[in-house]
Order: sequence, then structure tokens, then C-alpha cells
Amino acid sequence: MSVKLTTRISSKLLRAQGGLLFAETIPGVTYGEIVEVTLPTGEVKLGQVIDVSKEVTVIQVFGGVADVDLFRSRVKYRGETLKIPVSIDMLGRIFDGLGRPIDGGPRIIPEDYLDINGAPLNPASRLPPSEFIETGISAIDGLFSIVRGQKLPIFSGSGLPHNRIAAQIVRQARVLGKEEKFAIVFAAIGVPYDDAMFFIDNFKKTGALERTIALINTASSPVIERIATPRVALTIAEHLAWSHDMHVLVILTDMTFYCEALRELSAAREEVPGRRGYPGYMYTDLATIYERAGRVHSKKGSITQLPILTMPDDDITHPIPDLTGYITEGQLVLSRQLWMKGIYPPFDPLMSLSRLMKDGIGEGKTREDHNNVFMQLISAYAEGIRLRELSVIVGTETLTQRDRKYLEFADRFEREFIGQGEYERRTIEETLDKGWELLAILPEEELKKIKVEYIKKYHPKYKGGNP
Repeated sequence: MSVKLTTRISSKLLRAQGGLLFAETIPGVTYGEIVEVTLPTGEVKLGQVIDVSKEVTVIQVFGGVADVDLFRSRVKYRGETLKIPVSIDMLGRIFDGLGRPIDGGPRIIPEDYLDINGAPLNPASRLPPSEFIETGISAIDGLFSIVRGQKLPIFSGSGLPHNRIAAQIVRQARVLGKEEKFAIVFAAIGVPYDDAMFFIDNFKKTGALERTIALINTASSPVIERIATPRVALTIAEHLAWSHDMHVLVILTDMTFYCEALRELSAAREEVPGRRGYPGYMYTDLATIYERAGRVHSKKGSITQLPILTMPDDDITHPIPDLTGYITEGQLVLSRQLWMKGIYPPFDPLMSLSRLMKDGIGEGKTREDHNNVFMQLISAYAEGIRLRELSVIVGTETLTQRDRKYLEFADRFEREFIGQGEYERRTIEETLDKGWELLAILPEEELKKIKVEYIKKYHPKYKGGNP
């Protein structure tokens, strides 16, 4: 790891436990400080201070402690926190979780060295997110739009296609309007080797790597590297956004592995556990990551976050999705039922929400009818789901003609609007037109959430199509 630090002083080791080193505390040691662990062979490993008391300093070592000799190894404190080299030349490259090149390319010539914990932003300097980002996926663009500076997580489950969706967003996402500098920072956290190769091969084959910086942290990497990976990704994104005026989309997958690493580290430190064994400070820790999204006065760039997490047992009340939902501005929830029907991407329209959507859509941003179409689609789908459940009890023969139209709408909405090809990119105009095509199934008098002038302008019946 390239760091720009100065050695300060050293102390001896006391014991090792669960991947941690315990060393004598010396005056001036601070939390988060970088240390050098010098082995008897002369090899030097970097570590980070994760706890300090009057007698003992706890150190997590990058690369593990299996070969550390407690009697002949020494610790040297570097006096600064972990910093990484950053540069615009990182675009199109693949790195490990600490920002070291793993694609066979040359080392990065740094423009600067930045602390991975980021620089605090004055809350008064923040701008409210309000500019639309087009992902090319109808379920997101049409129903739960993402805007610049927003943090909007995807809640998934084991076996659901969140990795494929993440790769599709990397390929397709763009900023509408005038030509602006747009980049993606993609961080895979604790992924198995086959998942890591899936992302790398996909980015290379589709050409998405040209505007992407990819960080791949595998499951075999040390726990402390997993803790650092999202912070490294966001530090790179901040450099692109604040120093190069770029609009950056940061995709973090899988935040559940990050939280598991946090729990493992907490257990090794013998801390009192909180809910389901996770540390009580997990909310605060996640906030230090998610709150690094946003827009700032006097800066042209922006940082938008799309964290992805898998819910254990599909439980949305689990501490990880629960605490994430408190911090972020909505959530995109994947449905196992839709996935079992063969629908991709299986976004659940009734469980998902984008709280900042209304600020990023409408005339001049997407299209004037966007909000009305969104509300009518969700309302009609909810009614169709209600009638679908009712028909299971009373049978379809008892339903009225109106009810059967809603059933048809719900079925086609899932197949044709939510469902789309993995390599199919729809513009926002195509998405909204698809919505109108499906709304035309319903009697016109049922479109109560759409202004009359929009019906006259966009309804297929009035555009020469067949209702």
C-alpha cells in the first residue's frame, strides 16, 4: 500500500488473539493511526490502531498475524491515519480493496494522498439532490428515480440477481442533459472469487471499464481490508468529484459482508454485542459511509451512492437493512416471488421507495407527466395485487370486467414494465411510453391520478395507437 507517512516511535508486542495484536501503549498513540509491524525476517506489515487504553494498544494487521513472532517483532507508529494515492488516471483500472493495482498495469502516479476517512463537510455547504440519473432500467427510472447526491440502497437476498443488476447499472448509467463528466466507482466487498471474476470480465467485455474505477475485495482478504474498502472507494470518488468536477456514482456491494466484518472485529475486541451480535455502534459506523454522498456549494461535481446488501433470510427487519433504511433516502427491494416467476430485474414496486424522486423528475428533468404516470402505475398495480389475492379466495368468475382489467394490468406490468432484458437499455422516454401503453389497458375513467391534459397528450388512444 502506498502511504505518505513518517515513522515516529516503536513499542513491543504483548499477545495476539483472533487476528489482533496487543502492544504496549505509549504516549500520543491515536485511534486509526497506521503502524508498521516489523517481522524477524525484515518483512514489514502495515496495521491500524483500532483501540487504545492506558496499558494496551490493539492493532489490526493488514495480511494477518499468523507469522508474527511476539518476542522478536516490533511495532512502529507512523503518526498518521491511512492515506491512499489518488489520480484521475485511476479511471479504467482495477484495484484491490486498498487501492493497489491488480490488473497488471503500472502503478498510479498520485495527484494527492488522501485520508480514507474523508474530510468532514460543513452541513450548511450541502445542496439538496435534484438532478436525475438515468440507469436504463425502467423499474428504477420510472418508479424510484435516483438523483445526483442521493444514497439509495438495493435490498437483496441470497440467490437474487443483485450482482447482475449492479453490473447492468455500471454499463448503462448516465447523466441526462448537457455533456458532463460522469464516472462510476465500483467496490466489491468480500465477494467470492467467481463473483470477482464475473465483475472484472463483464466490465472488460462491455467497455464499461473505460469510465469505471473498480475495487475488488475478495472473501479471502483480511477483515481490516474489508472495513477499509468502502472508505477507499469513497475517497477516490471524492477526489474525482471535488477536484475534477465529475459526477460520480458509487456502487458498494455487498454491505452485508462489511457489517459481518465489523461484527467479527467487534467480537475479537471482546466488546459487548448489540442486536444479533452486531456492535452497538454499527449505525454510527454505517452513517460515516453513507453520509459521504451529496452535492456541495461552489463544487460542480457530486457523489451518488447505490449500496447493495443481502438481507439474511430475506428479513427486512434485520439490523443491517433496518439501520441502513434509517440513514438512506429510501430503498430498492428485490422480490423473491417475482424472481421465481422469471422476472428480471425483480424489483418490488410496493416495498421500494425513493424519497428524493420528486425533486429529480418532471419538466426539464425527465418529462412533465412522469410523476402522474408513476403514481397511477403504483396505484393500479396495488389494486391488481389486491384483486389477485381476492380471486384466489372467491375465483375469477365472480370478478367484474373492471376487476379483470386490473388483473391483466398487474400481470403485464410485472412482465413488460418491471421485467426487461439484462442488456436492454431503455431511455426515460421509452420507460414512460411503456407505462402509458400499460395504463391504456384500464378504462380511461380509472386514470384518476393523471391530469386530463397529460391523458390527451400521451395516452395511446390520442397518439394514434390502440388503447
